[in-house]
Amino acid sequence: MPVQVRERVAHPREDDKFWSMTDLRFAEGILERLMERTPRFHGKAYLFLLTALHAVLDSLEVRRHISGEELAEGVRRLALQHYGPMARTVLAHWGIHSTEDLGEIVFAMVECGILEKQEEDRMEDFRALFDFEEAFELDYPWGRRF
Repeated sequence: MPVQVRERVAHPREDDKFWSMTDLRFAEGILERLMERTPRFHGKAYLFLLTALHAVLDSLEVRRHISGEELAEGVRRLALQHYGPMARTVLAHWGIHSTEDLGEIVFAMVECGILEKQEEDRMEDFRALFDFEEAFELDYPWGRRF
């Protein structure tokens, strides 16, 4: 689900390998439209998802359309990398409690013209991809139960 139009999302320099959330910003009015459509998500949820999307795309040898599963895994990796054992708490603060929530964010951005989807892309692509407690707490190195 690559970024559709550059004027809706401002990007950092093209030679940057990793884009942080602070490097991305929406054109005026876009974030407000997104938050109107899905008010339960914090504005940072949209920026974080875009950051994860770019991290996944940058990790590919050849840029291509990515699946919902690949994007969800990218969000998981980036959240753990940035927030460690607090990843689940941070995502929850932004309104993200499940992979289905990631799908809602993606499709809200599709409707606003920020992302584009292929005909076969569906909300169901994000259904129950992983459990947040397991992915962010139980599988964390010191969260495993002995």
